[in-house]
Parts: sequence; C-alpha cells; structure tokens
Amino acid sequence: MLKKLMQNRYLSYWAVLMIDLVLVSVSSIISIFAVRFFGGEAAIGKTTAFVIFGVSLFINLGCFLLFRTYRHIIRHSSLKGLLPLGLAILSKSVIFFILLNLVPQLHLAEKSIILGVGLDFMISAVTLIGARVLMIVAYDWVVEHSNDKRHRVLIYGLSDKSVALTTRLFKSTHYRVVGFINYGTKMSGYKVSEYKTYYFRNEEDIDKVLDLTSADALLFATDTDAFGEKDRLIKYCSEHPTHPLKILVAPQVDEFDGDSLGKMKMRNIRIEDLLGRDEIEISREEVYANFHNKVVMVTGGAGSIGSEICRQMADLGVKKLIIFDIAESPLHEIRLELEKKYPSLDFVPFIGDVRSAKRLQVAFDRYSPEVVFHAAAYKHVPLMEENPCEAVLSNVLGSKNVADLCVKNGVEKVVMISTDKAVNPTNVMGCSKRLAEIYCQSLGMAIANGSITGKTKFVTTRFGNVLGSNGSVIPHFRKQIEEGGPVTVTHPKINRFFMTIPEACRLVMEAATMSNGNEIFVFEMGEPVLIVHLAERMIKLAGYVPGKDIEIKFTGLRPGEKLYEEVLSNEENTIPTDHNKIKIAKVREYDFDSICERFDALVDIAKSGDVTNAVRNMKRIVPEFKSNNSAFELLDRELENEARQNKA
Repeated sequence: MLKKLMQNRYLSYWAVLMIDLVLVSVSSIISIFAVRFFGGEAAIGKTTAFVIFGVSLFINLGCFLLFRTYRHIIRHSSLKGLLPLGLAILSKSVIFFILLNLVPQLHLAEKSIILGVGLDFMISAVTLIGARVLMIVAYDWVVEHSNDKRHRVLIYGLSDKSVALTTRLFKSTHYRVVGFINYGTKMSGYKVSEYKTYYFRNEEDIDKVLDLTSADALLFATDTDAFGEKDRLIKYCSEHPTHPLKILVAPQVDEFDGDSLGKMKMRNIRIEDLLGRDEIEISREEVYANFHNKVVMVTGGAGSIGSEICRQMADLGVKKLIIFDIAESPLHEIRLELEKKYPSLDFVPFIGDVRSAKRLQVAFDRYSPEVVFHAAAYKHVPLMEENPCEAVLSNVLGSKNVADLCVKNGVEKVVMISTDKAVNPTNVMGCSKRLAEIYCQSLGMAIANGSITGKTKFVTTRFGNVLGSNGSVIPHFRKQIEEGGPVTVTHPKINRFFMTIPEACRLVMEAATMSNGNEIFVFEMGEPVLIVHLAERMIKLAGYVPGKDIEIKFTGLRPGEKLYEEVLSNEENTIPTDHNKIKIAKVREYDFDSICERFDALVDIAKSGDVTNAVRNMKRIVPEFKSNNSAFELLDRELENEARQNKA
C-alpha cells in the first residue's frame, strides 16, 4: 500500500499546504512565546500576542498561495525547487515587519519587532526546509527498499548522458543503479552522483566488478557507446559462463513523448547496434543543395529503404514529398510518423502501383516531381523464384513505366535502388533487378547521345542486405527467438554483407549528388557476416545459450540462394570515385532500341503467365544469369546446348 502511494502521489497539494501552515504556526508561537517571556524590555502582552499570531498566519497563507509552494512534487524536489519556499518565508517576514511598524495600536517596541520577526524567519526557514528534506529522504528510503526485484544496473561510461541516467532511473520500478563501469583505471574509486565507479581492463576485472555489485544488467546511454564495446565488454558480459548480463540501451529523449518521460523503458540491445559501422561521412552541403526545395517522389516510399529516403528528404527540406506505394497500412504508418516529426513538411501519401502506367501518370500530372527515387520492387528471392512472372511485371515493367514517364514528364533525375543480387544473378529476383538496371542505363545513354529527346539523368545504386529491413533475416531470427526457437539457418557456411538502412540511404544521396548520369554505383559493404554466427550472437544477446536453450536448425539452401554473395566493389569490376565507400560498376552497355523490343516481348510473356518462357527470355537477355539450386537450372543446360549447336 505504501509503495503504491509513493508511486502515485506522495502527498496531495493541500496536505503539503496544511503541513506548511502548521509548521509556520508553530514557528510563530515559539517566536511570540520567546519574545513574550524572555524578551525583557521587548516583552509583549497576551492580547497582542494573539493578534500577531493571527496576522502572521494570514500573511503566511497568502505568501504560500502567491508562490505556489505547495504545488511542487515533493518526490522530484531539488535545491532549486526550494527557492519558492525560501522566497515565501522571506516575503512573509518583510511584510510582517512592515505591518508591525505601521500599527501603533500594538504598542510594540522596535526591539520586539526585530527580535520576533527575526526568530520567526529563522525558525520557519529551518522547520519548513527541514520538513521538505525529511519528506524527500523518506520517499527515497521507501523507493530504495520497496522493490527488491528491480534489475541491478551497471551504467557504462562517465559521459554527461551516462551520468544523467541516474536521475532518469532513480524513481524507476524496474531498474536500480549500482554503479558505473568504465574502461581503464581513470576515475576508479570515485563517486559520481553518489554511485561508485568501477574500472575494467580485462575479463578478470569484469568478474570482480560483477562480484562486488551483483549486477544483472549493463546499460549504455547511446548506441555509439554500445557499438564501441561490442567486441569487449558486451561480448564478455553477454557470454559470461556463469553470470550473463542483460544488455540494455537507454532510449533517447526524442524516442518517447513527454507523457511517458517518467515511464522510460530501456530496450534490449539489438544486433543491428553491433553490426553497424562508424558513421559514414557524406558531403552534406552538396547533398542539401541537390535536393533542397525540390519536388521529390519516392516509389515504394512506405518500404524499409523508401521510408528512410523519405525521412532523409524531410531533413533536407524538400519543397514537396510524394510517397507512392501500393501498401495501404505501411503508407498510413509513414504518414503518421511524418505528420508527427515534420509538421511543416508538405507531403502527399499516394496509393498506386508502378505496374500501372496510368496511375503513375496521375501522380506526375498532379505533382510534377523533379526528382524520383525508384525503390518499389519485389525483393524476396524464394518468392520471386516461385513467381517469376510477377517479378518481371513488378521489377521490370514497373521500372520501365517509371523510367519512361520520368523522361516524358521532364524529371531531372531518377535514382533507382538496385541490389547486389543483380551482379551475376543466380535467381529470378536478381535478374529482374539487373534487367531494370539495363533499361534505365540504356535509356539514359540514348538521351545522352541524342537518339531520344529528354533531359532526365538516370542513377542506379547497388548495395547488399540492410539491417532490420522488412522480412529480412534479423527480424525473422528475433521472432524465432521470442517464440523459443528453433532458429533456422539455411547453411552452416552461408554469409552475407550487411549495411544499416540510414547508412545505405546516405550513400544513395551522395551517389545521386555526384552522378553525371547513367552510372551504376556500388557501395563498399565491409566484411561479410557468417549467418550462423549472427544467429548465435542474437541468441546470446537475448540471454539464452545456443544449442541448449534455443536450437539452431539448418534447413538447406533455398531456391536461387547463393552461399556467398558477390563482392560489389573489388578493383576488377569497379572504377573508384572521390568517395572511398562508393565506386562505379563496370557493366556491359546495351542498345536501347534492341532492348525495347526484347523487353516488350518479355513483358507480354509474363502477362500471359508462361513461367518457363519468361525465365528463358530473362536468361537470353542477361546471359550471366545462371540459376542456382533451382528448377530453372534445366534452362541453363538447354541454352548451353543451343549455343553449342549455333556454333557448330
């Protein structure tokens, strides 16, 4: 009951006011008694004493109401919060002193007034401020001892943000701070915000800290702090043989509303926090100048990549943002987010399908975009392997519609989002994206050489898997872990390149800014990650033991899936740029007229639903498309035999 009282309202406002009035009344009585009986020449009469007490009580009430001293929440009081109380006591003394001097009927000697007011001021100040301090101490004691089930938290680092967490967590019913932990011996043994600081240099030091504190959670103030300790403190604490710690990251202030500020909930560290890399630098001024005050349309704008592009466009201050997507619910979600975060942004959620040229034309007619980001596509390899005709209609026809209408409507620049799976494709999805690249690049080349009238410049960007995108491996693993497993991995040796969504989109902006037109930009993806190691790490971060608490099950490669992804940016297949993370791919160039004929034929086949013929034609246009672990491998052998017969 006491605990519940503390968590809601410690004392009501009116109870605080009544306590204050009682205390000042007692102070006045003591002061009057002291002057009356021990004041000597300054002694006052009984009737005068009663009058003075009544006037004092009335003035006190007025000052408390004027300075609203009773409206402060006691459990959140600080030294600064005592200022109104001090002002109320001082004001009362000044007013009281003036009134006593202005009423000659009281027959008070000057010595009596000075002595009485002085005593009243000192006693009131001591009793009222002392009472406040006692209330705070009592509240802190109850909070400290009323919930023994809270996580015992070690805060990493001694930065301002780390130290501020002690204040944000003090009233928490879920977490109890037991100290700070920092790398190196600097500041060891000191106390910060009443909490002891501990240091570590190796695993033995960490063990000692855990023994001393009995901590069961490690808290980071920022994602950057967590990333810096991913291979040291986090790795050891999350994999501790006998005492694995819960790894937490504090939400930033902009992650929750003011209404929930007092109910801050830490989040478990995500694998994305540990797989990310140092922030990539881009030419912000040039990017800003390139997109600021432009009308921008993003197809697939409600998807993982498209929505992040929309956020970054909002930050760049575009004139108008058109979010074109067929998915109703995700489009509604991004709409709500942008309305909240960017209230001054002029943006339009536009439901439409890139496969419909007529619907696209409505958007162009209505809003006249100057820049188009084309992110709309089907992206899941197994699904597209099972539905090749839909892959062609969405990824090939959809891209063709966007490209054609951009040229027709005088769009300045088109930025197409492609994938590393378009490099030497082994699946239908990858080939469909390569076909989209071919069409956009050949159309741009035709404009550049004057065979087609237009001003549109085409830019294509390729990158690998993005962390946490819709339907990707990380959300899938996270869901499987929450369900108790097993976590399914296709092959023990399968690996992938990963990049964060904001990082990929920043590079897209940079590539689009530096482009002269018709380039295919590829991004440096870092080192590949073994998927089974990724699964193991996620299981450990969730507080489980792989193979014991949660099983990892190998299911075999899926149709069209590669064991190893192609390296996008080696010296043999790229040309360097001024940005060390961005290179230009060396690709075969196609004649636009011949491409148009072959694309029209491919689209007609896809519309008819002839799967085999559709894939056969895809392979003829993109001869490097060799199916892997797929029924379409038969077509590769057929085309190889056909090529041999033609040579003979």
